[in-house]
Amino acid sequence: MEAVLKEKKVVIGITGGIAAYKAAELVSSLMKHGARAKVIMTKNATEFISPLTLETLSGNPVYYDMFSRTSPWEIDHISLAKWADVLAVVPATANIIGKVCHGIADDLLTTTIMATQAQVIFAPAMNTNMYKNPIVQENIEALKKKGYIFVSPAEGRLACGDVGEGKLAAIEDILRAITDYFVRKQDLKGIRVLVTAGPTREYLDPVRFISNPSSGKMGFAIAAACASRGAEVELVTGPVRLSPPEGVNMHPVETALEMYERVMKLYPSCHIVFKSAAVSDYRPQAYHEQKIKKDSDRLVLTLVKNPDILKELGRRKKDQILVGFAAETHNVLENAMKKIREKNLDFILANDVTQSGAGFMGDTNKGDLITRVGEIIEIPLLGKNEFAHRMIDEVLKRSPHLAIRKNC
Repeated sequence: MEAVLKEKKVVIGITGGIAAYKAAELVSSLMKHGARAKVIMTKNATEFISPLTLETLSGNPVYYDMFSRTSPWEIDHISLAKWADVLAVVPATANIIGKVCHGIADDLLTTTIMATQAQVIFAPAMNTNMYKNPIVQENIEALKKKGYIFVSPAEGRLACGDVGEGKLAAIEDILRAITDYFVRKQDLKGIRVLVTAGPTREYLDPVRFISNPSSGKMGFAIAAACASRGAEVELVTGPVRLSPPEGVNMHPVETALEMYERVMKLYPSCHIVFKSAAVSDYRPQAYHEQKIKKDSDRLVLTLVKNPDILKELGRRKKDQILVGFAAETHNVLENAMKKIREKNLDFILANDVTQSGAGFMGDTNKGDLITRVGEIIEIPLLGKNEFAHRMIDEVLKRSPHLAIRKNC
């Protein structure tokens, strides 16, 4: 842990709950493991613990006044936002969670959270009835879908005398969540990843085509996650309305044949493939150079089969890790297991696209990651960014030979 946290810059946000005093232990632990810490306190937090305590432990000024200036040439919430590698809110009250969820920035901590591009981690602590309140739970779920990480509270006797869920998680668990983020962040350094995303279009004429409702969001989330973890990423994508992920080499294509050609060209130099594109299985046999006119009541199309990109990747596979996707509407596990065998895959992510939260166009996903030996790992409903990281985590856990290839 010490090697992971050494010189990492962590901003700790402390809000006004009785568990605020426990943040001192977290700051102390971070410092002992070689991290650098700065503390932001809300006004209410200063009622529970003295800023002087946190200054002494962190070796840095404690920030709690929105309009004070620790430096004549810096604006505190901007400089802290840029300085942080990660920002952890410990404890996180219902108030701070609600504010961030709804974009309210009315103090130093909330403005810093809004301004930072660092990962934000919340460790909630509150009365059990407050924590279970549907409004609070909706806010937590909404933030999870946007990529915020939560360290779930523990169960036990609370300061108010109630017993239940809402007790601040153990400091070692919060420290582990911060450490895990940094471990995960660069575990693909030296790895080349190929991701396919989005739909393909099979044109009948210059203005009409056959396609599907894939948004490309899952593939783009996987590409972004891999790049953030240090991988060199090649993203082959059909037509989508998404901005290119930072640090990714993007290859736009339209048809299944174009995707096939580009993927096969990139494949030999890649270590891992995430084949998440929704490729059209068929294309029109004939393409009309001019727009087809509606001269009759019926139009008969003859379709021919497109190349099976995933099957061809499986046929050519050497020591690459090949991850397929099975978007199904029935017999989900049965169809996915058949696909993993027939196409020589290492993993397949199977989901029922008829279920709420797992469809093509949404910002969330859920499903089962299946290995070639039949192990089934359930991944719960998550925002697609966090879902991508969770899936990558599971693939890497079960791919020990990747470390050998990585050093080649």
